[in-house]
Order: sequence, then structure tokens, then C-alpha cells
Amino acid sequence: MAKQDFTPHQQKIIKRYYDNQDTLQSQRLAELVAELYLAEGKKRERLWQSAAAAMQKLGVPQSRIDHLLTQRKPELVAQVVKELEGKK
Repeated sequence: MAKQDFTPHQQKIIKRYYDNQDTLQSQRLAELVAELYLAEGKKRERLWQSAAAAMQKLGVPQSRIDHLLTQRKPELVAQVVKELEGKK
């Protein structure tokens, strides 16, 4: 959609959303770590895929994402979250 379709107020909201996208993804990844500890079965598999997508959006190297997916240890993803928070 073109910018003309939104009021100036809506444009500012949209801009702030995309400016804070890295913070939102980092927070989402932290929430996924907690859910991974508790989940079982198919839900856990779905959460791993969501965590991989969030890490890709945050710029985590693909080789590291692949390693985390093969290990399937939530504590390793928690380590990634700590590193990302340290960069801020």
C-alpha cells in the first residue's frame, strides 16, 4: 500500500513498529525459550521452527541456527538471547 492510504498518525505508528522490529523479535525469542522448556510433542517442534525464524530475522548466522536445531537444547537458545541483549 502507498503512504497516501494512511493518515500521518498511522504512518508514524507503522514507522515505529518497523524501527523496533529487532527488539520485538528478541523479546519473542526470549518468550519462545520459556515455552520450549515446557512444551512437548508437536507443539515443541513448532516452537523450534518459530525460534529458527526469529533467529533468522535477528541476523543469527544460519550455521549456528542449524547447530541449535540439531542440538534441540533450549538453554543454547537462551545463550543466544543473552548475547543479543548484550549487543543492545
